[in-house]
Amino acid sequence: MSRVRVHNFAVSLDGFGTGDGQSLEQPFGHAGGRLLEDFAGTRTFRTIHGESGGTTGIDDAFASTWATGIGAEIMGRNKFGPQRGPWTDDGWKGWWGDDPVFHTPVFVLTHYPRPSLEMDGGTIFHFIDASPADALALAKEAAGGLDVRIGGGPTTVREFLAADLIDSMHLIVAPIVLGRGVRLWDGLEGLEQRFDLEAVSTPSGITHMTFTRTNTEED
Repeated sequence: MSRVRVHNFAVSLDGFGTGDGQSLEQPFGHAGGRLLEDFAGTRTFRTIHGESGGTTGIDDAFASTWATGIGAEIMGRNKFGPQRGPWTDDGWKGWWGDDPVFHTPVFVLTHYPRPSLEMDGGTIFHFIDASPADALALAKEAAGGLDVRIGGGPTTVREFLAADLIDSMHLIVAPIVLGRGVRLWDGLEGLEQRFDLEAVSTPSGITHMTFTRTNTEED
């Protein structure tokens, strides 16, 4: 059975999944690279981005599950790029270069649909105006029986949680306070009652929180 998963999604101690003032130069706004600063040094994270070396251990063990069994991703428009409003023909193809890290179909939620964008390595960006349920139906069909990853940002993850569409979620709670930005938890009171929760803290200062839907049937 295809499952809906969130992986390696970072939030600050005060619950922000991105900072304020996103731009081309600062995808996470004023947060800069601080949300993923320690996690970005893991061997898996560096390999995903075409780099060598990196740390092993618990942080890397969590990072390594990111792509396993994933057949499609859903992301919000502002994970794809910093643009707002109607698309301009500026040649922007995302922050990941000609061969993005996904290697699957990726469904980008936007109020301004546009033609699909085929990239190297099997990544195809589809730009759709759809509800979480409708987007998930499209992604599951494209995934061919594999799992669907909800990639972010925080607004998109929050909308899928509010619609009760997520089966498992891995959060990286970074030891920083942002004070402003986009919060993950707003409007999700009582969310913990739907999931079994576990937390693991590591020497890096990160706390990994896993949410597994209660009584979810396995394959």
